[in-house]
Amino acid sequence: MSDLCEEAGVSRQTFYNNFRNKDDILRALIRSFSERALAGIEAGRGPHDTLGDLLDLVFEQTVVAGFDMVTAMPNSEDFVDGVHASSKEGMDAAHERFRGVIEDILSPYAPALNEAGIDVTALSDFVQRASKAAGLNACDRDHLFTQLATLRQLCLVAAGQPTRR
Repeated sequence: MSDLCEEAGVSRQTFYNNFRNKDDILRALIRSFSERALAGIEAGRGPHDTLGDLLDLVFEQTVVAGFDMVTAMPNSEDFVDGVHASSKEGMDAAHERFRGVIEDILSPYAPALNEAGIDVTALSDFVQRASKAAGLNACDRDHLFTQLATLRQLCLVAAGQPTRR
């Protein structure tokens, strides 16, 4: 808590006036991260973006940004454990919002996906969960990018879109 107060540039009392405990801090951090990521995705979308461009944007704003944030924390293990223990509702809400964005991105490719026997909603859920798992389990940043590139390629192939080599 002292580190947080120092980083925020406020006294412990001021900090505790806004956050009762660690769980409040974690919930606020999840909300803030989610809102920032969603705003970044919205701001980054253009009229001529390809499916690959849009998936890269989502991965950058959600998974890569989250990975970078957590790896920069001095006590990241405590943070990750705390998020899992106390913030399930906030994480579930963020998951659903990100899944909805991915579904929106995949929806124009529904005919090709359906032809391949893939439901857009199921795929959006899979992509969100798989990308999150990649962020949590990556050995390092390069490994994370390899995992996300593989997920991107799978989506492009399933949607019948050109893949970059």
